[in-house]
Amino acid sequence: MPIGVQDFEKIRTGGFVYVDKTALVYRLANEGTQCFLGRPRRFGKSLLQSTLKYYFQGKKELFEGLAIADLEQDWPVHPVFHIDLSGGRYNSLEGLDSELEANLALPEEQWGKNPPDAGNTPGARFQGLLRRAAEKSGKKVVVLIDEYDKPLVQNLDKSEFLEEMRMALGSFYSILKSSDQYLRFVLLTGVTKFSKVSVFSDLNQLRDMSLNKNFANICGISAEELVDNFRPELDALAEENNLSYDEALAKMQRLYNGYHFVPGAEGMFNPFGVLNTLADQKFGYYWFETGTPSVLLKEIKNHNINLLEYTRDVTVTENSLTDYRATGGNPIPLLYQSGYLTIKDYDSQRGKYVLGFPNEEVEYGFLEELLRVYLPPVQESQGFYVGKFIEDLDTGNIEKFLTRLKALFYSIPYPVKEQSEYHYQSLFYLLIRLMGQFAQAELQCAAGRADVVVTMTDAVYCFEFKLSGNGTAMEALTQIDDKGYLIPFTAGGKKLVKTGVVFDNEKHTLGEWKIGE
Repeated sequence: MPIGVQDFEKIRTGGFVYVDKTALVYRLANEGTQCFLGRPRRFGKSLLQSTLKYYFQGKKELFEGLAIADLEQDWPVHPVFHIDLSGGRYNSLEGLDSELEANLALPEEQWGKNPPDAGNTPGARFQGLLRRAAEKSGKKVVVLIDEYDKPLVQNLDKSEFLEEMRMALGSFYSILKSSDQYLRFVLLTGVTKFSKVSVFSDLNQLRDMSLNKNFANICGISAEELVDNFRPELDALAEENNLSYDEALAKMQRLYNGYHFVPGAEGMFNPFGVLNTLADQKFGYYWFETGTPSVLLKEIKNHNINLLEYTRDVTVTENSLTDYRATGGNPIPLLYQSGYLTIKDYDSQRGKYVLGFPNEEVEYGFLEELLRVYLPPVQESQGFYVGKFIEDLDTGNIEKFLTRLKALFYSIPYPVKEQSEYHYQSLFYLLIRLMGQFAQAELQCAAGRADVVVTMTDAVYCFEFKLSGNGTAMEALTQIDDKGYLIPFTAGGKKLVKTGVVFDNEKHTLGEWKIGE
C-alpha cells in the first residue's frame, strides 16, 4: 500500500498499487489552462500534481498499461516547475521566503538566475525563471503549486500576520497572471479557496475545478475502484476481523466513504483511510488522527455557535462552498473545504447545498474533539465519559445516567455558563451523537420527531426535553405517549423506557426528570 507515497514514479516503479486516474489527468491537462482544485488533506492532491509533472515531462514509460497510454500520441515535453509548500513552517515571513527559496534554487541551476538589476525577490526570481525556461526550451512552461494555501491555513488564528502572509503570497502568485504568454498549464491545489484574505483576487484567471462534475472523482477512491483494485486485501480484512466480505465492505463504506464533491456525483472513499485499513487489516480513525481541526474548534467556541448545527445537516449557498472569510465568524465553509462536511443534497431552484458529515470516522472524530473543547479538563479521558454513559444505559440504570449527566453539567466552569440557553441542550445532543457509535440516536417517527431515541441491545430509551418555564417532566412524558414516539419499537421485544427531562436555566444543568415504561 502506498501510504505516504506521493511520487508517481516511485509508485509505478516500486511495486505499489495504483488506482488509475490517468484518463482524468489527461482530460484536465488538455482542457484546462490555469486551474485550481480544492480537496481535503490526505486526499491525493500531491499524487495528482506528481502525475501531471511526469506527464508534462514526457515520461511515457511510467504510464504504460494505464488509460492515458491510449489517449496521448505525441508525449510533448515541457519545462515543469513543481512548487511544493506542504512541508514548510510558516510562523514568520522569513519562513515563507526560506520555503520559496528552496523551491526556486534547483530550477535556477537549470535555467539560470536573474541579472543583478532584475530583482531578487521570490516573485522577481519566479518571473525570470518562467521567461528564461520558455525562451531557452522553445516550449511553454507548466507550473504546479501544491498546498498553495498552507502558509495561510497555518495562521488562520493570527489575523494581523495572516494579512502580511497573504500579501507576500499574493505578490508571488500574481506573477502567473503577468507571465501568461509563457505558460502552457497551471494547477494550484490546496484545501481552501479564501475570500477577503485571498490570493485569488490577484489570480482571477484561475478556473476553479473544485465543483466541476467532470473531475469530481479525480482524487479519492470510488466504490467500483475499491472493489476492482483491492479485492484480495478486502478478503483478508474480512477474515482478520471475523466478518463476511459484504460486512467488511459495508463497514468500509460507513467509515471512509461518503465524500461528494459535486451534487449527485458518486461517493468517494478517503484514500488515506482505505490504504491504512487494508495495510493494517484493522479499522481505525486514520485520517482524523493525522490532524485535528483545532483552529476551527476554537472559532466555533469563540463565536458561541449553536452546537446543534453540528448534530444535523446544514444548508448553505454555493458561494459558501468556495469562499472562506477568515474573520466572518462562520466556520461552515472551511469545515466543508477541509473535509469535515460534504455535499449531501442540492436544491437547484434555490441554489442551496445541504452539508453533513461524510462518514462515521469524520463524524465521531469531530464530535469528540468538539465536546472536549466545551467540557472542562477532567482527569478521566473523554472516551471514559462516553463509555460510562453507554454502560449506564446498557445495564438499564437510567437514574445513574441522568445523575452522571447532571454532575457533568455542574462541573462546567462559571464563564461557560454565561452562554445562551441552548448551550446545555446542545451538549446533551452532542453526547448522544457520540453515543451513536454504539447506539442508534435521534430517530424520526411518523407522528413527529422525538428529541432523542437511543436503541441498546435490550432496551429502547426515548428522551423528551423541556426548558424550565416551558413545560414539566410529566408533560414531556405525556408528549411521548401522545405522539407515539415509541410505537415503531413495540414489535422488537425490547424494553421501552420513556424519560421526560427539564433543563434548569438558572442552575445550568438538569432539573427534574421522570421515568416511565
